[in-house]
Amino acid sequence: MLVFAGLGLLLETLQGFKVGAYLDVSNETRRMLWRLAHAHGTLLGVVHVLFGLMMRTEADRPLPKAHLVSQTLTLASLLVPSGFFLGGFGFVGGDPGLAVLLVPIGAVLLIAALFLLGASVGSEDAAKGTGGRTKDR
Repeated sequence: MLVFAGLGLLLETLQGFKVGAYLDVSNETRRMLWRLAHAHGTLLGVVHVLFGLMMRTEADRPLPKAHLVSQTLTLASLLVPSGFFLGGFGFVGGDPGLAVLLVPIGAVLLIAALFLLGASVGSEDAAKGTGGRTKDR
C-alpha cells in the first residue's frame, strides 16, 4: 500500500505542477492508466491487509490452501497495477502499450485467489455443519 499511496502522491504532484507529460490531452491514455494502477494497487493492498487479518483471527482454524491463496494474491497484486502503469509508457494514439496484457493475467489470478479462499472457507464451514454460521450470530 505504501508504494501505491506514494504513486498517488506522485500523480497529485504531477497534476499540481501541471506537468505536460501527464496532463496534456495527447497523454490522456497515460493519465488514465496511471490512475488505474494507483487505484488497483491500493485496493489490492487493502485486500492483502484483510486477508492477513482473517488469517490472524482464524489462527485456530488453519486454512488448507492459505499459502497458495497468498501467492496467487501476491502475483495478482503485482501484475494488475504493473500492467496499467507500464501500459502508460509507449502508448500509441490512445492504445496502451503491450505491458497492459499483464492486467488480464493478474485479474485471472485474483479471481483464482478469491475462488480458492472462498472454497477453503466454505469447505470448512460445510465440514463443521455450520453452513457459514456460528453461535455468535
